[in-house]
Formats: sequence, C-alpha cells, structure tokens
Amino acid sequence: TQPAPHAPPIGRIVEVLGDYADPGMEIEIALRKHALPFEFSGAAKRLAQKLPKTVREEDLEGREDLRDLAFVTIDGETAKDFDDAVYCEESARGFKLWVAIADVSHYVRPGDALDLDARERGNSVYFPRRVIPMLPEKLSNGLCSLNPKVERLAMVCEVAISAKGELGKYRFYPAVFVSHARLTYNRVADALYEGKPEKETKALLPQLQALDRVFRALLAARGERGAIDFETVETSLEFDEQGKIERIVPVVRNDAHRLIEECMLAANVCASDFLKRKKQPALYRIHEGPTPEKLAALRAFLASFGLQLGGGEEPRAKDYAKLLASIKQRPDLQLLQTVLLRSLQQAVYSPDNVGHFGLAYEHYTHFTSPIRRYPDLVIHRAI
Repeated sequence: TQPAPHAPPIGRIVEVLGDYADPGMEIEIALRKHALPFEFSGAAKRLAQKLPKTVREEDLEGREDLRDLAFVTIDGETAKDFDDAVYCEESARGFKLWVAIADVSHYVRPGDALDLDARERGNSVYFPRRVIPMLPEKLSNGLCSLNPKVERLAMVCEVAISAKGELGKYRFYPAVFVSHARLTYNRVADALYEGKPEKETKALLPQLQALDRVFRALLAARGERGAIDFETVETSLEFDEQGKIERIVPVVRNDAHRLIEECMLAANVCASDFLKRKKQPALYRIHEGPTPEKLAALRAFLASFGLQLGGGEEPRAKDYAKLLASIKQRPDLQLLQTVLLRSLQQAVYSPDNVGHFGLAYEHYTHFTSPIRRYPDLVIHRAI
C-alpha cells in the first residue's frame, strides 16, 4: 500500500558499519558511496581456490627458461605485490634489457569468473592502509606476485637499447624466471648513489650498475625527445596506533624510482609498437595536448608572469619542457607547474592511437601491471 501523504519515509537497515569515528570508517563509507565492488563473487572465490599454489611442470610448456638471469624487483618499502622484475646486460654496442611482468593471462582466462570480477573492478583501488585488489589475494599476493626466490610465470619484453637510449630490436615471449631479490628504492639508491651497499645489494651491484647505466641512456633520450618532466611532490599519510592520521609527509623520489619508471616506459613503448605493427586491436594509453580554449587561457596566465610558451597554436611537449627548464629556480615553480599541467588533457585509454603528448611518444600503452590494471591484462592477451 502507498504511504499516506506527508508520512515519514520508511526504510530498512541493511547493514551496520559501526561508529562513525571508528578507524577506517571513511573507507567503508567511500566504498559504498561510490559503489566500488569490494567483495569477490562466490564463483571467483571458488575458481581462485582451485588455482595451484606454485608453478607446475605443465605450466612451463612453450616458455623460455630465464631462471639463471639475476632479475630483481624494486618497489616501495610498503609494497605488498610485485608485478615487474628487471635485468640488464651491457655490451660494447649498448644494452639488453629484460622486463618480466607477471603472466596474469595464464591464470585469468577471458570470460571466466575471475575475469568478470576483474573487468567489473577495472583496476585495484588504493586507500591509506587498505587495498581493494582487482584480483583475489591468491593471485595478487601469491601466484602473480613476483616474490623472491620462487619460480614465477612471466610475459617478458626483451629489448636492445643503444648507448644513446634508442630502442632497437625487441621480443615478447612467455617465460619462467626467479626474482633473485626483493629490493626497495631506498636500498638501491643507497647502493648506487650513496656508496652504502648492504650485503644483498653489494652482491647484486654489477647488475644494479648496468640498470643504472641503461637508465641514464634512456633519460638522455627522454631529454632529446622533449618529454615533459613534471616534478610533482606526492604525499604519504602516517597513522597513530588508533588508526588516526598523525601526519602527512612528502614522498621523496630518488633516481631508483626513475630507473624503474624508464624501464617500464621502454617496455610499454615496445608493446604498443608490437601491436601496431601486427595490426592487432589494442587499448592505447593516449594523451592529447591542450585544447584551443585551454591554450589561450594558459598563454594569458603566463603573460601576467612575463612568461611565454613556444609552439604557436600547436605547441609540442618540447615547448612545455623548455619553459619548465627555464622556471626551475623560481619560488613560484609549483604554481606555474600546476597550471601548465592542468592545461593538458587527461590521459585516457582508447582503441584509437593518437600518441602520448606528455611523454612525446607516437604510440604508448600500458603493459606492466596486469595484476592491478585490467587494460594491461587486455594488452597481454593481445600480445
């Protein structure tokens, strides 16, 4: 029956989250407010339970054996899952870089329960002190996490890189490998740049030095290409014992962060080039330059500071990079950099390749995180 006019609304309590002041309550509220799927379906849970705990002999069929190469993972101090490992060899002609990415596509098949749940989520969602993973923990922290000293299945990008940082011949192939160490950005930076290697990093120092040299070459090529290098400051939340925010601190990026970043960029570019050459439908990661309206607003803003952006009506990334280099020492750098960044359009996924403006690439995609980004899983399957 219809309630009488002006009667108070009638509802039913479906869930009690707890006291509004409880630690983590803001996360519980956000999950429901934005309808984020945070519980896996029964079918996905059952399928995850059936997965093996380790790599089996039958999983190795058709895979290259890279178990003797000294791959390492390099991540943040608090990272829980590891989806990329790197290894580099140097020669008189340049470098050969291996980027091994967890082979999620071996375990998550198109249309199965794990795939449907992952597609619905789209990616992992990161809150302070809590992650809503795209895949169940048995995969994200187990089989597809490149933990040290255990065999793991990977999709590998093997690429030759010249001394000038130019990408040469590359190959993609499924492999089995072992990560020789779980390293952190700070430990690698201490070993490479502070002259303070510990026992584990000291043993791996020749490999780390080769990685650093290929990074320097890729960085030089980045400068030649004219890619934009925004130096933004990220923040980290620190909590007290009651789960309340104690302080917000800046996250200091060192060259070990950038080393891994450049290796991942190289693998992503090879992946997009491979799919483009094969005429294989793919999700490109595209980034367009400023719209005419945003460009006009930016030029007006810069003019009030006595600054000018080159490039006329169609500026390139190199024009942005040149202006950024000229204002590095200004006290208002953060303001100007923010306005420059906001003048650009957001990067998105698209089946139509229009290139990546900020990175100054003609083609680019995401290949390196299929544990936590569904588009990367799509790319792995396409390859």
